[in-house]
Amino acid sequence: MTPESKLAPRWRRLILRGALVIIISPALLTLLYALVPIPITPLMLIRAADGLTMEKEWVPLSNISLDLQRSVIVAEDTTFCTHHGFEPDALQKAWDNNERGGRLRGGSTITMQTAKNVFLWPGRNFVRKGLEAWLTLYIEALWSKARTIEVYLNVVEWGPGIYGAEAAARHHFNKSAATLSTHEAALLAAVLPSPRRWSASKPGPYVRTRAETIQARAAQIGAGASCITKQ
Repeated sequence: MTPESKLAPRWRRLILRGALVIIISPALLTLLYALVPIPITPLMLIRAADGLTMEKEWVPLSNISLDLQRSVIVAEDTTFCTHHGFEPDALQKAWDNNERGGRLRGGSTITMQTAKNVFLWPGRNFVRKGLEAWLTLYIEALWSKARTIEVYLNVVEWGPGIYGAEAAARHHFNKSAATLSTHEAALLAAVLPSPRRWSASKPGPYVRTRAETIQARAAQIGAGASCITKQ
């Protein structure tokens, strides 16, 4: 047996072990995060490296206003309670836009955004979107809808260095996330597409109009928010 033939099985074993680590590690971390608060995310580390002070406080879903939960679902993912991690119509529209404009954009559900926020770096490219989709499958398999929205609302960026509903409520309205009014909840949801550009406490005309629309739709969401309740 030549030295090369001896090395071949060893390389195959190393590759197999590496593949198993890549597959199993995210699953184990997702399972762990089904039970414990997420301590930090890649985006938080990136912003901290840029010199931003971090404002965050993890709170259970029971301490987050139902109005905010409904408003975020209306603003970000109206089929959150019924889809299985992906929304085909939204993805198709995003794909069509990408084909016409040449940019990768849109189509992400709350579950997909949670996968990105918890595990991945910011940016728009096909590699990251592929990883996002893969991690979304783990989240759908291992977390309840209530857990998904709880994690999302605790880690999403709500302004420069501001993460999660509790920190956002205190920063913008000087109150807890549990005591937000329907209008305040709608304002917070309205800025989520661009939280570093828009402010919930100092909204411009576009954010005010968007918040009014969200508030009206949230009041009528009904069964569309059936998967979220005070836990």
